[in-house]
Amino acid sequence: MSQDAQRRASDLLEGVPVPMLAVDGKARTIGANRAAVALFGGGDLLNRPFVTILRHPAVVAAVDWVLEPDRHPAPTPDPSLPVPTDGVAILNAVIVADGRDIAAEITVARLPSPLGRGATIAVLDRSETEEAEQMRRDFVANVSHELKTPLTAMIGFIETLRGPARDDAKARDRFLDIMEREAARMNRLVSDLLSLSRVQAEERRRPSAQVDLPLLLRGVLATMDNAARAAGITVETDGLAGSQRVPGDPDQLVQVFQNLIENALKYGASGGYLGVSLRRIDHEPLLRGPAWAVEIRDRGEGIEGMHLPRLTERFYRVDTHRSRAQGGTGLGLAIVKHIVNRHRGRLRIDSTRGKGSTFTVILPESASRG
Repeated sequence: MSQDAQRRASDLLEGVPVPMLAVDGKARTIGANRAAVALFGGGDLLNRPFVTILRHPAVVAAVDWVLEPDRHPAPTPDPSLPVPTDGVAILNAVIVADGRDIAAEITVARLPSPLGRGATIAVLDRSETEEAEQMRRDFVANVSHELKTPLTAMIGFIETLRGPARDDAKARDRFLDIMEREAARMNRLVSDLLSLSRVQAEERRRPSAQVDLPLLLRGVLATMDNAARAAGITVETDGLAGSQRVPGDPDQLVQVFQNLIENALKYGASGGYLGVSLRRIDHEPLLRGPAWAVEIRDRGEGIEGMHLPRLTERFYRVDTHRSRAQGGTGLGLAIVKHIVNRHRGRLRIDSTRGKGSTFTVILPESASRG
């Protein structure tokens, strides 16, 4: 292929927003746009056999078919994609690039005839779509499991009450108590699912109201004072006097701090201590300006480091049995994370096994930051 044709092929590829390569009739690369260079790296991609760049057998076979359809069979059709036709093949493949596995939709097509014999290979990264779909499937499976467990128990108790325990007042009262707890658990789960849905729907819309943060924290602690006393927990506060207004949704921030303080009372009760403090950060690098940090500390059992990155995942639990026994739905920290994201803030979790945990919510001081 002439240098002029190569130049025109390169110009053509640069106008494409996805990674794209061009090969000549011998399957050697004659063009690669910047997106392809960023994806495949490895130095200069030009004048190399295509197979040294993308080694996936199905992709190589598609390139061979487009270049020489009389000598190579057409790719096996994928039911979810158009049938290979007229010098164009589309296939799904998991390729190795940029040091990772990428679920990609790859389109191989003939070069425009003025450029000579050859082919273009476009790589559309579908990884995020695949991950989102897997998250959706996992979410549906988790919700189904969380609802099915109490429903199965309730159905079993109803059958027992209609049969062997019909005239057993003691058993009837015990079963009704259990059914009431299971129904309450399902109600909490549905409420948290609706709350999570609302928060996610609003996440891109930043709150415009102003909240008195120390006043809000004092109010949350007042509502949970009886629970702390019942658990024998000493509550210490620092920096909650006075007034400090920050941008925020008051109802959502109450939900954040109620959730975090309730978790500290439940899972950190063995330490007999709850600390809530508020302090100003002159400059928070990630928020690019001043911010306010709310720290909620306990001296309980703590959490092993391997669990910390996943604590805000929906339905992730460090101790499934204990969480359910405590009435947890597995959605609380996911809701906290999305609310903090909506406020353009940060959630930091620090914990050491046997020494307790600290949950820190960092909120920007003004709406122009973060």
